[in-house]
Amino acid sequence: MSEEATRSKVLVVGATGRLGGSLVRASLAAGHPTFALVRPHHLAAPDSGPLKHLATAGATLLKGSLELEDYPSLLEAVRQVDVVICSVPTKHALEQKSLIQAIKEAGCVKRFIPAEFGVDHTKVHISDMDHGFYEKKAEIRHLIEREDIPHTYICCNFFMRYLLPSLVQPGLHAPPRDEVTIFGEGNTKGIFVQESDVAEFTVCTIDDPRTLNKTLYLRPLGNVYSLNELVGLWETKINKCLKKIHITEEQLLENIHDAPFPLKMDLIFIYSAFVKGNHTYFEIDSRFEGSQLYPQVKYTTVNEYLDTLL
Repeated sequence: MSEEATRSKVLVVGATGRLGGSLVRASLAAGHPTFALVRPHHLAAPDSGPLKHLATAGATLLKGSLELEDYPSLLEAVRQVDVVICSVPTKHALEQKSLIQAIKEAGCVKRFIPAEFGVDHTKVHISDMDHGFYEKKAEIRHLIEREDIPHTYICCNFFMRYLLPSLVQPGLHAPPRDEVTIFGEGNTKGIFVQESDVAEFTVCTIDDPRTLNKTLYLRPLGNVYSLNELVGLWETKINKCLKKIHITEEQLLENIHDAPFPLKMDLIFIYSAFVKGNHTYFEIDSRFEGSQLYPQVKYTTVNEYLDTLL
């Protein structure tokens, strides 16, 4: 039997999104026969950007969606694979219920990686300020475990494209050159990981028995920074000292209360990570930290990422 024939067949749900596209490419690069679930109306325009890239990369496009009326095609897609990875946005997280039903009915899936990613919601302590953001993920986790679906959860905290391009300055699209806001004391550390690296770490878990029914945390040493450290690193790169404006925890909470959406959510996530420390307050077992478990993955560091913003 050829090596390719023994590799798990992978279905990526949400493949036309940024993370989904990265997951497809990482899966193909690792030699897995890879399928992308594509909504019927997208398939009607196969030359569109995302679909063309997926097909060119070597993915097999399968018609279907998580909507109930598409359940037969979803089930048909799931029956063709060994592993299902879902990367739908959190606002659509509950749509994974139909996917879990299909996985249960198909009976052939040896691992499901749901649309967790982000922070580990079981570790978040922000007094229910998240407007139900994490409740959806918690409900899906409970359903997966109640149905005894083999799984791996991936917790990567922030994607680098979120907040880091502005040096954690909501409303800016580039790092500041004159003054910068420090939330809280500025010493609490958050974590940023490049989406393509998240995808590569995720694909590493597919056939790894060590991560079955476990949570894989991504906490690479080169990606764990406090706001003070981030600002200091940026100041070194631009050879300039920025004026610091300090926002206390109390002021930040007032700002969150008064802010409109989506700024409110940005401030809530900043409060969670860089004031409450929800990315890093807890210890993790090194056996379940991605960069230690898979040292062959050459991830992008925060330092390298900031070089691209100069």
